[in-house]
Amino acid sequence: MHILFVADPLESFKIYKDTTFAMMREAQRRGHRISACEVKDITWQRGGVVTAFVRDITLTCDADVWFTAAQHYPDERPQALKDFGCVVMRKDPPFDSEYFYSTHLLEQAEREGARVFNKPRALRDHPEKLAIMEFPQFIGPTLVTRDASDIKRFHAEHKDIILKPLDGMGGMGIFRVKEDGLNLGSIIETLNKDGAQSVMVQKFLPEIVHGDKRVLVIGGKPVPQCLARIPQGGEVRGNLAAGGKGVAQPLSARDREIAEAIGPILAARGLLLAGIDVIGDCVTEINVTSPTCFQEIFDQTGCDVAALFINALEEALSI
Repeated sequence: MHILFVADPLESFKIYKDTTFAMMREAQRRGHRISACEVKDITWQRGGVVTAFVRDITLTCDADVWFTAAQHYPDERPQALKDFGCVVMRKDPPFDSEYFYSTHLLEQAEREGARVFNKPRALRDHPEKLAIMEFPQFIGPTLVTRDASDIKRFHAEHKDIILKPLDGMGGMGIFRVKEDGLNLGSIIETLNKDGAQSVMVQKFLPEIVHGDKRVLVIGGKPVPQCLARIPQGGEVRGNLAAGGKGVAQPLSARDREIAEAIGPILAARGLLLAGIDVIGDCVTEINVTSPTCFQEIFDQTGCDVAALFINALEEALSI
């Protein structure tokens, strides 16, 4: 099978922890051919089909030069997306306008016969912060609003809160405000842009000291190990990008309950891979654009998440 990975520039990969790299490595191990492109390389013109300018790559065993490419910029090879065995969309957030437009190009490629994972429409329909609204039974007290007075009312009720932008990633723009309300007004102004942008506000969950758990769901089924991302050095954020420490651990009964309830719903919509973030007993986000943590879990537990993913991909393509 020939797999196209739509991703960030290959030269930017940190292969010791990159999940897309782990997927590529397992795919190549099984004999699949690999190509890669960036979102900017996808094009469409009337009378034609959605096409990408791609590099055909081979992974090496050299950590310094981890791949070789048959093509190089600006001489990448054009190929219709429908002519690949499948397309794996692994562009990292932010989910900005260009990401949004790319899902429309990928959806057109689907109409032409391409098989795309995760499904472009499902990516659009599941913004990672707001997707939790569908599952209120699993979330803590949460408010989404542009209105400063609403946020102040929520703070007065819950005393200790977290505020975050809807388009943030990697812990970017997350603030905690305790009972004293210190700097609440200034934080609201920063995040809501004087009422122009919506903000998510959640009751602070003290269980964060035990980690913000990334529970992976592949093909609707939970991966048996999760990664608890534990805040370090007085931080409130457990995100690895914000300096959190990743500790792999088996799913708790509550983690499994959440994953087994949400996972099949997401899978039925075309989300082959999702990452459910859980603090304590509460879901805080549902990541669908480019969920990570494969390598951290494998390195610490031996649970081969990349193999589980490629298994699910091969199974989906056989249907």
